[in-house]
Amino acid sequence: MALDSLYARTPAAKTLGAKARGVLVFPSIVKGGFIFGGEFGEGALFRGGKTSGYYNTTGVSWGFQAGLQKYGYALFFMTDSALTYLNKSEGFELGTGPSLVVVDEGFGKKLSTTTLRDDVYAFIFSQKGLMGGIGLQGTKITRINPR
Repeated sequence: MALDSLYARTPAAKTLGAKARGVLVFPSIVKGGFIFGGEFGEGALFRGGKTSGYYNTTGVSWGFQAGLQKYGYALFFMTDSALTYLNKSEGFELGTGPSLVVVDEGFGKKLSTTTLRDDVYAFIFSQKGLMGGIGLQGTKITRINPR
């Protein structure tokens, strides 16, 4: 549902989804902190329209911060090598490994299939609450092993 909602609000995301090798969606991440902060959420990887795995995302931060926020994000893996990196790594840390671009509204309007040059594109959506700033750098994604 989160991915369908993102596609309805953001045509650039739908364009990427049609070309992506896989889309990892975290519909609900909770982030909170006061000086020290943390975040956590769970999501699913879609390949060819079907769920192919489940993942969690975690992160810690420190600095001038206070608040509580809920949001979601979707990662569009555009290359086979980026998707392989996600599946082979013991924990994929955003900002290391494949190139990552966080797409904001302005960049999204200029995005087309001919301008795609990076391995992974991220869309942040459904932000609620108040927290000073949001970033994905240093966020760790780990596959949840089936039981």
